[in-house]
Parts: sequence; structure tokens; C-alpha cells
Amino acid sequence: MKYDPIKKSLGVIFNKNIFLRKLFYNLLDLLLLRTWHIKKEIKLWKKTLNNNVSILDAGAGFGQYTYFLSKLNKNWKITGVDVKTDQVEDCNRFFKKLNKENTIKFQEADLTKFIQEEKYDLILSVDVMEHILDDVKVFENFYSSLKPKGMVLISTPSDQGGSDVHDEHEESFIDEHVRSGYNISDIDKKLKTAGFSKVYAKYSYGTPGKISWNLSMKFPILMLNASKLFFVLLPFYYIITFPVSLILNFADINFKHKTGTGLIVKAWK
Repeated sequence: MKYDPIKKSLGVIFNKNIFLRKLFYNLLDLLLLRTWHIKKEIKLWKKTLNNNVSILDAGAGFGQYTYFLSKLNKNWKITGVDVKTDQVEDCNRFFKKLNKENTIKFQEADLTKFIQEEKYDLILSVDVMEHILDDVKVFENFYSSLKPKGMVLISTPSDQGGSDVHDEHEESFIDEHVRSGYNISDIDKKLKTAGFSKVYAKYSYGTPGKISWNLSMKFPILMLNASKLFFVLLPFYYIITFPVSLILNFADINFKHKTGTGLIVKAWK
């Protein structure tokens, strides 16, 4: 499964102007269940904060989470980092067009080496840790970079079928993953070893989430890999499946799951 080329193709289509870029962000917010979970947790975190907040978007990608955070409070200072130079440059151009360059900056960085001592109130890491082999080093860097009482918020696949892996001999359908998913006790131990005083983890992508993910992400990507002609059919596919995915996403964020293919993890310094 080639996931990254599909993302790049979509990025080119929706990056032609500000309107299309914002539309792209809105579509990602609606389709990606992890975004629903992350937004819910950020809104809970936001309740006790003031204007003097500094945030790290660790593995910023297209910048959709930075954009969401910037809308919550225009005074927040947000740094987005990514290993991909083209995405960093692209995000800097886009946020400059929005006149947000004074509060939002993107830079190229390797998270295994990136440390800003006690600078951030929140570190956001969405679908990043499954791509990094030396995860313990990244957790240590997160800890060092957080202010006292700061929080890291992580979304990542679990070992309960995350990355669409269901047994030890199966490989992730997404080529870029270095691990199929985390066990809750494993990530809890690694974060506490890195210095975090408190860790809370829960499953996401329970039964409704798994069905939604297949409908909204896996099946379309498989078909796009089979033929680029499916780009033409994609809008019609989503007209049929989109309402179902919305209902399933709503169910997933409002019910507690005994197991799930994703994890939402919070840890405090």
C-alpha cells in the first residue's frame, strides 16, 4: 500500500489557493476519526488556559492541526515541525497568506533530535510515533521541551489491529510504519521512563470507528492505488458513504471501547 503518494496527490489538488486549502482541512476534519478525538481532547485541555500559550505540532504534515489550534486562540504561539522540507515550506507559505506568520512558524526537524527546553504548554503528536523507531528518545525530548505541568497528546495505532495488522506475521498496509501499533501498558511504561508523572491512555477506533475507517480511508486508498481514474469517481463514492461515516465517527468518540485499533494518550510533566 502506497499511502504517501496519495497524500501528495491530494495536497497538490487542494493547494491551488486558500479556499481549496481550507476546504481540504475541513474535509480532513470530517473524514478522519482521529481528528474528532484530538479536537475533543484539545477543547478539554483549553478550558484552564490563558493567552500566553506555546504549542508544538510535532509532525505537522499538511498543517491541519496547527490551523485548528490557531482558530481557538489567535494569540497562541504555535511551532510546527516535520522531517519533510516540501511540507514545511508549503505550510509556511500558506500561513503567511493568512497573515499568521507572527504566531505560527514551521521548521524542518528530526524529533529524535529536537529539544526546546521547557518551552511548550502542549505537544501534539498525531499519527507520528508509528513512523519513528527510536520512540523512547522522542518521548524524552517531549518531556524536556514541555513546561512544568505541560501535556503531550498522542494519537497512534494500537496493537489491537492498528495499521490493519491482525497477527504477528502480518505487515502494515501502510508501508511507512515501523511498528504496527502500541500496547497500552508499553506506551505507558515508555512515557513514565521518559519522566512523565502521569499517563492516561484509552482506545479509539472501536467497532464503529473501524467500520468508518474502512469506508472513508482504506477502501478509497486501495482503489486509488489500483487506478488514478478513481479520482474521478471519488466524489460520488463519498456522497454514498459520507453520511454513514459521520454517524459512526460520532458513535466512536461518545462511547468507551474495551478495545480498538487506535490509542489516544495524554501524559503530563
